[in-house]
Amino acid sequence: MKKSIGAKTFALPSPVWVVGTYGEDDDPNIMTAAWGGICCSGPPCVTVSLQKPRATYENIMKRKAFTISIPSSHQVAEADYAGLVSGKDTNKFAMAGLTAVKSEMVDAPFVGEFPLILECRLVQTVDLGVHTQFIGEIIDVKADYDVLDEKGVPSLEKVSPFVFSASDREYYAIGEQIGQAFSIGMKFKN
Repeated sequence: MKKSIGAKTFALPSPVWVVGTYGEDDDPNIMTAAWGGICCSGPPCVTVSLQKPRATYENIMKRKAFTISIPSSHQVAEADYAGLVSGKDTNKFAMAGLTAVKSEMVDAPFVGEFPLILECRLVQTVDLGVHTQFIGEIIDVKADYDVLDEKGVPSLEKVSPFVFSASDREYYAIGEQIGQAFSIGMKFKN
């Protein structure tokens, strides 16, 4: 038996992403976002949903670009801070001791200290109500060398990202590997 708890944003978990944009006078800005994910594989695209009053919303609309900086678990305080104050009146990079790096691929900054970066060109917006969904084509992915595996791709274990739980408003580290994707379920296939 299951209990109905109503229409809530409890699709667990949500990624913790730090969205980078440029504001007025080319001021670099970041904000933490949890409403996002991969939305297309060809071309590779991500989606992130933001509220209209946010500085990042306006910045993306003007510049048609953004970055996604994915922090490691040991950077949880810095990532959380980026979602606590407004970029309209605060230099979040300076306050959190982070470095704004100008993307060579899109018109947006990324966080130099975070291990995995997605550089995105805005391709579409969808007004959903309180949030607007921004769909960005991934133009390039940058990763610190020390988070790459033997195949040269980012290792979840080495990146050590963390997730957000909307139901209890907590951050959680990602746990152990429990199975090989596209393989472990083969036991049910005829």
